Amino acid sequence: MNTIQTQVLVIGAGPAGYVCAIRAAQLGLSAVIVECDKPGGTCLNVGCIPSKALIHAADEFHKLTTFCDGQAASTSMGISAKSASIDLHETIIWKDGIVDRLNMGVSGLLKKANVQVLQGVARFRDGKTVIVEGHDETVQVHSDNVVIATGSEPVEIPSLPFGKKILSSTDALSLTQVPETLAVIGGGYIGLELGISFAKLGSKVTIVENENRILPQYDKELTEPVVKRLEQLGVRVLTQTKALSYSGDDLMLKITGTNNEESEIHADKLLVTVGRRARLSDWGLEELSLTTQNGFISIDEQCQTSMRGVYAIGDVSGEPMLAHRAMAQGDMVARILAGQLRRWDQQCIPEVCFTDPEIVTAGLSPDDAEAAGEQFNVCQFPFKANGRAMSLQREDGFIRVVTQKESNVILGLQAVGTGVSELSAAFSIAIEMGACAEDIAATIHAHPTLSEALQEACMAAIGFGLHI
Repeated sequence: MNTIQTQVLVIGAGPAGYVCAIRAAQLGLSAVIVECDKPGGTCLNVGCIPSKALIHAADEFHKLTTFCDGQAASTSMGISAKSASIDLHETIIWKDGIVDRLNMGVSGLLKKANVQVLQGVARFRDGKTVIVEGHDETVQVHSDNVVIATGSEPVEIPSLPFGKKILSSTDALSLTQVPETLAVIGGGYIGLELGISFAKLGSKVTIVENENRILPQYDKELTEPVVKRLEQLGVRVLTQTKALSYSGDDLMLKITGTNNEESEIHADKLLVTVGRRARLSDWGLEELSLTTQNGFISIDEQCQTSMRGVYAIGDVSGEPMLAHRAMAQGDMVARILAGQLRRWDQQCIPEVCFTDPEIVTAGLSPDDAEAAGEQFNVCQFPFKANGRAMSLQREDGFIRVVTQKESNVILGLQAVGTGVSELSAAFSIAIEMGACAEDIAATIHAHPTLSEALQEACMAAIGFGLHI
């Protein structure tokens, strides 16, 4: 068995892992990364990227069908079309092409940085040694420092195991035919993103959510435009409803509501999206003395685990399970290993929900501010008064700013609307730099843009609202 000695060993080539390995190598450290699948992890291969590709395809198809059936939103612009159709098989090929290009890009970056890539399954022998079983050979890797970036996996409901007609989000992104009827179990962001997409592609979609409303991680005001859009798209939403079992023979999902009475829903396919969990099995966790909490590896402000020289980054290290958080952690840990002084002190991590309309949040919501005991003000500006939103024929939604009452320092920013995901950087920059509402209000914003609504909300926050 060959033995490789390195300064940094990274387990997992997802957003956290490959960023960490590349940065470590750029900073002069020898780095080895182990991946059992394609580089890019969940995000690139079966998550963020392919889902956004499907969302875009569904949006484009829905626009065409709107033109074809003469709905007012289309005919008012003078646009019409005779017919529209979609070959989902071709759509998936296009989506896979994007993923392949990005896979090659990550591989190229690893090679350029002189990171040694081992294809295979890693298993810890101890805190410094890993055995990698590849297709052709088994290699032992000994490293001064180990970074665990094994990612996450979909949560499975015991009574609704994945397989055949019961789909995980990964399975849904590989469908080659649009199901006539689709039941989505879970009204969180993954279920709604995919559910809305399939509704636009022509499926009759039902959302089954156990909580009393969809997207319960956001406040009700922020989700109301999404609820209205679901109604427009013909998506049926059942809240305070639990999925019990599914019969693949007669395509019926058994559910129960608040009255405990059972009923059935017809569904050609069942998409289960009740969350994700850290991938803690099949890589030798039991060989290590790591502290875990709530199903995640416990870390400190430098992503150090309970074992010296062992770090955990990305989804395996806890919430929020977001690719951009993972990348930032990977970069930070590499710098720490290279001798730089770093610790996790980010003021906010922006979150985006790619529903229709989109939701973006950064910092404290009004509920968060109240829970934190802050004295605060809340101001918002509706897109119905924004010229760019009008020209896009999507006036639903708003931008909201939460500020400290005395200082007007921005505590949080939230938005719901078409295209607001692109405002996430502006939101997080404002909070990270300690901006006041006056700072944003006095900044010149290009016209006509959605970001003008951010300026208007901040103007309102200091008592000088202009266009409303």
